[in-house]
This record gives sequence, C-alpha cells and structure tokens, in this order.
Amino acid sequence: MASMFSGALQLIDLNDFITPSQECIKPVKLEKKENKGGSIVVTDEGDYFEKNEDGTKEKLEKAKITLNDCLACSGCITSAESILITQQSQEELYRIIEENKKHEMCNEKEKIKTLVVSISPQSRASLAAKYKVDVETAAKKLTAFFHRLGFQYVFDTTISREFSLIESQKEFIRRYDAKDIEPKALPMLSSACPGWVCYAEKTHGDYVLPYISSVKSPQQIMGSLVKDYLASKLQLKCSQIYHVSVMPCFDKKLEASRNDFHSDQYETRDVDCVITSVEVDAMLETEGVCLDELPSEDLDQISADNPLDTGLYSHAGSTSGGYSDHIFIHAAKELFSDAVSEIQYKTLRNQDMKEIVLEKDGEVLLRFAIANGFRNIQNIVQKLKRGKSPYHFVEIMACPAGCANGGAQIRAMEESPKDLLKKVEELYHSLPSKEPGENPLVHHLYEEWLGGAESEKAKQMLHTQYHAVEKINNALFIKW
Repeated sequence: MASMFSGALQLIDLNDFITPSQECIKPVKLEKKENKGGSIVVTDEGDYFEKNEDGTKEKLEKAKITLNDCLACSGCITSAESILITQQSQEELYRIIEENKKHEMCNEKEKIKTLVVSISPQSRASLAAKYKVDVETAAKKLTAFFHRLGFQYVFDTTISREFSLIESQKEFIRRYDAKDIEPKALPMLSSACPGWVCYAEKTHGDYVLPYISSVKSPQQIMGSLVKDYLASKLQLKCSQIYHVSVMPCFDKKLEASRNDFHSDQYETRDVDCVITSVEVDAMLETEGVCLDELPSEDLDQISADNPLDTGLYSHAGSTSGGYSDHIFIHAAKELFSDAVSEIQYKTLRNQDMKEIVLEKDGEVLLRFAIANGFRNIQNIVQKLKRGKSPYHFVEIMACPAGCANGGAQIRAMEESPKDLLKKVEELYHSLPSKEPGENPLVHHLYEEWLGGAESEKAKQMLHTQYHAVEKINNALFIKW
C-alpha cells in the first residue's frame, strides 16, 4: 500500500476489490487547432511539450480528475478510489499553513484561517501502536504536534460519534415502528462507511439506498459541529475555519468531497481536508520528529466555556464504532423492555460475518449482523434484492475487520499484520467505555447548538441523503 498519494489513480488494499478498474469517463475538453505538423516531446522531468515545425515548444497540460468526478462516475468500484486532488492532501494542508504564516507576517489578520483538526480513535490507536505508547499519551503527543504546526484546536471525534450513535438508535426505532407500512424501512443498513455508501450508490442505485441510515458519519457530524457551532462561538464565518480530519480510511476523502457537505453560500466544505493515519506518520517524518519525543498537551474542548469535559473514552462493540451493539441494546429495551447487558455474536461464514439474535418463547424479536469486507457485503445485498434478508439491522464496513484495519492505517513492519491488528484493537478498547448519551456535553450541545434533539436544525446537521449514480457501459462489462 502506498503511504501517500501519487498523481495517478491507485488501487490499494485489494482484499476488498470488487471489479477491474474501467476506463474513466471524465470528459476532457479538446480544442481543435490548425494542424501545422509537429511532435510530442517528453522531458526528463516527465513534462510533455508539443514541438512545432518552426522549432517552438508548447507545454501540454495534464488532464485533472477530482474526487467529485470520481463520485459521479461508476467507471470503477473499489473500497478506496484513491487519487491525488489538491483539496485532499498533506501538500494542500502545508500550503494553507504557509499561507497563514505569510498573512501573519504581513499583518493580514482577516485572511488568516483558524486551523482545526479532528482525530479519529482508530487513527490514534494506529499511531499509538506504531510508536509503542498508550492511546492517552498518543492523544497528548498528537495535540502537541498539531499545535506546533499552527492548529488552534485539536479535537477527538468520539463526541461526534456520540451524536451518530444516538441518532442511529432513534432512526432504527422509527423504522421498526413503520415496518408494516413502509416496505423499505427494514433492514436498516449503517451509513458510517463511505466505501460501502459509494459502492451502493454506484452499483445498486435506488434499490438499496432507501435501506441505508440517513445519519451522517462521525467525520461529517464533526464537520457540522466545527463549521456551525464552533464558528458561531468564535464569531467567524465557516469559510474562515480550515477543518482537517485524521481518518483510518482513504474513502473519507471521497466522503468529505460530497456536494451534500459543501456550503454554496460560503464556498467551503464541512471537512476541508482529510489526512490519513499513514499521512500523519509521513508528516512526522517530514517534520523530523518522533511522536513519543513530543511534549504532552491536553486536547482542546469544543465547548470551552462549559465544564462538561469527561476526558477520553470509547464505545463498546466493534472498532467501527459499535453501531450494532448499541442499537441492539437500545432497541431491545425500547421495543421489548428487555435489558441486554452482554452481547455474544455468533460467527457465520467467517470472522467478518457475525450476528446477534434476541429471542423470546421461540420467536425471533431482533436479528442484527456485522458484515465487514465486500465479500460479505455482496451476500447481504443479494439477500436483500431477493427479499430474503433475515436482519433488522446490519453494521456494514468495507474493510475486513472494520475500521481498525482501514486501508490508510499504518501497516506492519516488525510484526505480522494479524498481530498488529490485534494490538490496534486492544489499544482502541483500552479507554473506559461509555453508553451513547452518557456524556453530559452531548445533551448540552443538543440544546445549545441544535435547539433540541427533535429540531429541524438537528435533522439538517446530523442527517444526509444519497444519490444513485447511473451505471456506464464499457468493454469490461461484456461477457465473453
């Protein structure tokens, strides 16, 4: 796996590869010129020039593909359609940092961006494993590193996952209650994995999309929190904040690039740039620092004027956020008055396909599943299309073993991938566990930021929508 992007389309982590990459349909504008003869010359630096008959040279521009083009094209289906774009790279992040320094030197305070970074628990665990420190130490060291780079705020995305879990619980109850009148209310499929969402939009269109939860992922809820709530608290326009997220997955770059998460009014995105675990590691090398040698600094608080900080914590269940566990426990209590304290999953075809059942008097009341990796995803989708899905909810993640094993996590060097994954999972779960809603800051934000849990603003900030992408036909679809 490449540790950083190159200028070409890359196929990485092929253990969840779906179909061969097909010819890209990105339209390239071709201007007709008078044919004066000539040839194409390639320099040692890789630049292309058109050499005319009179000996003059004209540099040819390279065609550019953005993630927006990728989202609108069904030309290739992998869990990580990774391409270099200017908005989603560490190079762009460094450019913004340097621009801030220039504006500061010129005393152009109104042009300085407020830099904010949100770090996912999975990325933090991956970096902790690499540098052999615990997750709390890794959090403090990363805070110091980003402060050193010029970031004013360093946040943990666990707070935004709180909102995602709570909203998912509520949505499941609504769907369950409507199952007899809405034919596509159940099963509810999780929406936190952009690789899975992109695959569903491109290959199954309107058929599968109604089943997918409308709740935003923790990354995008954090984007709303930063660009709306924090901007208001700082009395800034959302475009004056440059928000970076650190994620275990290249597909999070795709997610951040969706038009649904872009403000046309302010010409800004909820998440301006996504950098991954491997890219942060590369940045540490670029800066010539070792994570464990950095000073320790506390994470910043999203609501600094409210003394509700509970420190770092985690959620029980999978390393992908524990959606299945928490929704199952909530649904059992709300729908059937059953207090479920311990969940035991049954492994089915492989370790990435598990299910849990709530049964009473021989009747199955709830059947949930966790399906990781595209092999299991395709089985779930096929059952759904045949009307034979036995599940009420499925937690779906594109990467085998879930987010702890994301395509952009730091890979093993001195140990086996299996041993490293086990270490990352142990670090991820090493923090104290809380139930969704147990953090008082969440309830405070529901009221102060959203004006109530059932408000229109809560729906706008915490939920999203999906779009079917028209399938293209090309030679690779031909059956010989």
